[in-house]
Amino acid sequence: MRVFDGHCDTILRCYETGGGFRKNEGHLDLERMGRYENYAQFFAIFASKEEAGSKPLFQIFQEEYALFHREMSANAGLVVHCRTAQEAEAAWKKGRAAAFLSVEGAELLDCDLHKLERACELGVRAVNLTWNYENALSGSNAEGAGKGLTEQGRAFVERMQALGMLVDVSHLSDPGFWDVMALAKKPVIASHSNARALCGHKRNLTDAQFTAIIGNHGVAGLNMCPDFLGEEPDQDRVVAHIEHWFSLGGEKNVSLGGDWDGIASTPRDIRGIQDLDSLAQRLLRMNYREEQVRDLFCNNLMRVVREVCTM
Repeated sequence: MRVFDGHCDTILRCYETGGGFRKNEGHLDLERMGRYENYAQFFAIFASKEEAGSKPLFQIFQEEYALFHREMSANAGLVVHCRTAQEAEAAWKKGRAAAFLSVEGAELLDCDLHKLERACELGVRAVNLTWNYENALSGSNAEGAGKGLTEQGRAFVERMQALGMLVDVSHLSDPGFWDVMALAKKPVIASHSNARALCGHKRNLTDAQFTAIIGNHGVAGLNMCPDFLGEEPDQDRVVAHIEHWFSLGGEKNVSLGGDWDGIASTPRDIRGIQDLDSLAQRLLRMNYREEQVRDLFCNNLMRVVREVCTM
């Protein structure tokens, strides 16, 4: 089975606690990726203001990028830093995993166009406009929730799409989401957001938002955080979110976005990426077509990367 997951915080975990990508006690590592036929993962560069303390966030971006680069070099036989779908497929043909790079919260780039361009040069291919903070681009789901994109935010979105970078609307305010959709000329992603109809957390997408993502040909990634799944978080609850989105016509617009290593707990029967195969088998036993499962687990997100990340 091929797997492409849209969000993990493994870089931050290693930055804060040590350890590396090859084997660790977190939710994912390269050895577990190797259990699958092919594996691709978006690794997020992230830090909160509280964690940063007096250190500038852009400095943390640089330090976490250096950590990511070191791990890619140290494990070159297992993983390759990729910028396009074609590079991922080339890595797979050599028996290696594909690692894509994202930034969670544009404040790590000081919401600055020049630093965005520098990040793109370094191989970053997706950026969440906000994390839980309001910033110079927009309000977030948690702070400034009534505020949409600023003029600076609009310029940022337009530049990202021109550079071939994925605009990630997870964590964004609802008005910010709709401003992005009005501007977007290419598919966008909600890398790790579930269905608000099943779990009313503001981090999740409304049916209208998910339908807009369908119309934009983007994807929304299933988040394994129990807070965003709802009561009794287990594999059944994950399947319920899948079924809800499929009922809205989203078979080609749902992907994986586990939030691995960024959440304190997981659904009871999905402890990490090693259990994704059991979720796939569950769907097949429920008479989901193999094509539907392949699309959800890999093809839908790869399609968007292929269309947007062309450089």
